[in-house]
Amino acid sequence: MARNIVYFDLETKRTANDAGGWDKKREMGMSIGVTYSTGLGEYRIYAEKDVQELIEQLNKADLVVGFNVISFDYEVLGAYTVMDLAHSTRTLDLMVDIEKIIGHRLKLDVLATSNLGVGKTGDGLDAIRWWREGRIMDIAEYCCFDVKCTKMVHEHGMTHKELQYLDKFQTRRSVQVNWT
Repeated sequence: MARNIVYFDLETKRTANDAGGWDKKREMGMSIGVTYSTGLGEYRIYAEKDVQELIEQLNKADLVVGFNVISFDYEVLGAYTVMDLAHSTRTLDLMVDIEKIIGHRLKLDVLATSNLGVGKTGDGLDAIRWWREGRIMDIAEYCCFDVKCTKMVHEHGMTHKELQYLDKFQTRRSVQVNWT
C-alpha cells in the first residue's frame, strides 16, 4: 500500500500585528486550510468551521509536508486542538530542512521559481486583505496554489536530490536534499 502524503498550508484572518505579535500565532485564526492527499488523490479546502476535519486528516497522514508548517501553521492550529501537531504527526517542513543545510531560510517562491519556473500568486497579506473583503474563494485558490507549489518542490527534490535557488546576490546555488 502506497503511503499517504498530505501536503498542507493555511491562511490566517489576522496579521501578527493584529494578534499582538509573532508569539501570538494562535490568535491569528485560520481563514482557510488546504490539503492535497496522495492517498485520496484530491485537494480539500477547509473553512474554520471544518478545522477538526483538517486536524484529523493531518493526524492520519503517513507524512505531512509543508513549508514553515511547524513554527507557523501548526501554531495557528494550536488554538483549535490540545494536540501538539509538531510532535503527534510525522512532518517534513521543507523550509526547516533546507535551513538546517544552508544555514538560512529560503522562501517557497524562490524555490518554486528557481526549480519549476513558476512563482506564487500572492502572499499571506493578500489573503488577510481578501478575508477582510469577504473574498473567500480568492483565499482558497491562493492557498491551493501554495499547496501545489509545495508538492511540486517536494517532488522535484525527491526526484533530483537537489534544489536550485538564487541567493541574495542573485547567484545560482544548489542544495542537496534527501527526501526519499
